[in-house]
Amino acid sequence: MNKGFLKAGHLPTLIAAFLYFDVSFMVWVLLGPLAVQIAADLRLSAAEKGLMVAVPVLAGALLRLVNGVLVDSIGPKRTGTIGQGIVIAGLAAAWWFGISSFAQVLLVGVVLGMAGAAFAVALPLASRWYPPEHQGTALGIAGAGNSGTVFAALLAPGLALAFGWNNVLGLAAIPLAIVLAVYLVMAKDAPDRPAAKSLAQYAAVLRNADAWWFMFFYSVTFGGFVGLAASLTIYFNDVYGLSPVVAGYFTAACVFAGSLVRPVGGAVADRVGGVRSLTAMYAVAALALGIISLGLPSAWLALAVFVLAMLALGMGNGAVFQLVPQRFRGEIGVMTGLVGMTGGIGGFWLASSLGLSRQVTGSYQAGFLVFATLAAIALVGLTGVKRRWRSTWGAAAVTSARI
Repeated sequence: MNKGFLKAGHLPTLIAAFLYFDVSFMVWVLLGPLAVQIAADLRLSAAEKGLMVAVPVLAGALLRLVNGVLVDSIGPKRTGTIGQGIVIAGLAAAWWFGISSFAQVLLVGVVLGMAGAAFAVALPLASRWYPPEHQGTALGIAGAGNSGTVFAALLAPGLALAFGWNNVLGLAAIPLAIVLAVYLVMAKDAPDRPAAKSLAQYAAVLRNADAWWFMFFYSVTFGGFVGLAASLTIYFNDVYGLSPVVAGYFTAACVFAGSLVRPVGGAVADRVGGVRSLTAMYAVAALALGIISLGLPSAWLALAVFVLAMLALGMGNGAVFQLVPQRFRGEIGVMTGLVGMTGGIGGFWLASSLGLSRQVTGSYQAGFLVFATLAAIALVGLTGVKRRWRSTWGAAAVTSARI
């Protein structure tokens, strides 16, 4: 981060966007670290466990589109305030009334999806303050709120052991309320906010092939990241017999790696170009997930390969959002919603397919292998579009950013 970057935008808003995103992601994946204890109490099957951790991801994916529209209509700050209030109220209600059935857990998962939709608020909130040459760094910092998933994996299993998993839902509302107060003070909508568009204008974006490419690319990078973040506690407990707390520590290490490098991925993309950095990241992710699908003999070896996969996916998240604002700066709100939605759908697919694969075949191999194949397809697709991108909207005459 150089002096030019610090002078280019609005640092308090960038910090507020990061904090808002961080605590939102912490609660979005909360059911994953708690899944072992919840499943034991409610006697859930492998497929039900997979669905339980996948529902917040899917709900968050769909609600991102809603938030993307609201961001362009009423502004990101107001949209974020409304969403955070809904999540706090939902967690408080779940704690107060208690959870005693699988259906009630799924309902909580839908509410937690609103926290996952914070993505479509935090990124436009930060993005609109920064010029094209600093988009990768700014969105990498705001997007490093992915690190909230580390706190969930690290703290939730231990707190559940000490106080009961239902009480953890109530405790999670406390940092949300504190950060909401900070957000209200520090966050500020950019002065050049684009005028609100009609739903027909939003739908028009989908007629652009590049929008679909970005949606697919992010469904692999972010989908892989959040799908693994939601599922790895179950995986390490089931496959290697680790206790819920230790499995949470292993998951936290993987998630920390993927979260930490998101700003790095954005900064690298600013320097060498988003296409070039994404090419390397998809290749590494496909290889790592392919190795994992074969089954590894020890938890520590699996941890090492998962960390490698998460590093590639985390950097890929930053690289995708170095490119999106260059192509769709005037539609960044709706594009953040659309791209974020498909990222969440990718996570839902991975989390649910792992549980289904385990129940049907007795192994997680098929779920990992399919996602490795998707990473390879993304690599091929990126290779196919990069020349057109660099000669049209990515040309030096059009943007000062590296494509």
